[in-house]
Amino acid sequence: MAEITLSIIKADVGGFVGHSDVHPALRDKCSDCLDKAKKDGLLIDFCRAEVGDDIALIMTHKKGIENEEIHRFAWDTFTKMTDVAKEYGQYGAGQDLLVDAFSGNLKGMGPGFAEMTIEERPSEPIIIFLADKTEPGAWNFPLYKMFADPFNTIGLVIDPSMHDGFRYEVLDLIGERKIIFSMPEEMYDMLVFIGSPSRYVISHIFRKNSDEPVAVTSTQRLFLMAGRYVGKDDPVMAVRSQSGLPAVGEVLEPFSFPHAVAGWMRGSHHGPLMPVGTEDDTPTRFDGPPRVVALGFQLKEGNLIGPRDMFADKSYDNARQMALDAADYLRRHGPFEPHRLPLDEMEYTTMPSVMKKLKDRFKPV
Repeated sequence: MAEITLSIIKADVGGFVGHSDVHPALRDKCSDCLDKAKKDGLLIDFCRAEVGDDIALIMTHKKGIENEEIHRFAWDTFTKMTDVAKEYGQYGAGQDLLVDAFSGNLKGMGPGFAEMTIEERPSEPIIIFLADKTEPGAWNFPLYKMFADPFNTIGLVIDPSMHDGFRYEVLDLIGERKIIFSMPEEMYDMLVFIGSPSRYVISHIFRKNSDEPVAVTSTQRLFLMAGRYVGKDDPVMAVRSQSGLPAVGEVLEPFSFPHAVAGWMRGSHHGPLMPVGTEDDTPTRFDGPPRVVALGFQLKEGNLIGPRDMFADKSYDNARQMALDAADYLRRHGPFEPHRLPLDEMEYTTMPSVMKKLKDRFKPV
């Protein structure tokens, strides 16, 4: 079977209304661009997806990861959508496009992307997760549960093809370096780092004794690129499943608990990551709470058979109620931690200007 590359590239190019949704005119422009790219032979297949005010281009092709043609197409598509957003007066039009012109690939340019090249199996179930109002570290907890926690994934205990565990690639976003951890023998070492998701982020998971990717995330952080707050990172993730990998139900199970993530209003608050069906992916309460959708596909010869709305299942109702209760609890804190992020993590803050104004009033003790 020939190798297939899956590319998920997302951006916020304008919100309707505020940061809550995507205007239908932007959807239409996006679909037109994707249709043309498939007819021209650039793509094998595609799916346009969204969560909140972000649009994601889910694409299959044979050009490999970080390919200039694919990344240029995504940039041009987002640019055309930005023109429509400006025409319709959409909020924050083009806010994720941090530079004026494309230059080789999307690294450091604003849009987030997660890509992997795989040799397609006879049956290739893939779950694609899109999150809004949070950061890339939001995936640390569920990825740990999926591929390293036997209380979540019983296959780690009873499936001989999974029993040896997996390898995790973790990025230090501040130090700009990476490290590989082998599970389960280095579990405690890895938890020291991934338990601080604002800095250390799981970027890839591989099979134990090969470089075959089984999960990939977007790891771009907008404020690190721009040097200022320009919106939350709103990460994406792709996870392969079944046949020597966690079952679909094991991939989804971590989201039955709406764990706390950074983001929410102005990117400066902690909130529960609420799993929702696509009909409920438009956050409005305090611009939130943060939410995640799961789109299921069967990949066949590069064709995306789907999507299936995996969190539309009623069995996630309790998780949603727990998230709403947690949101009530945290909101009562107002501007106090732990609802508000610690000052050294806040990306949208008046702290520098306040400190400058008051610097002469601080006295030694």
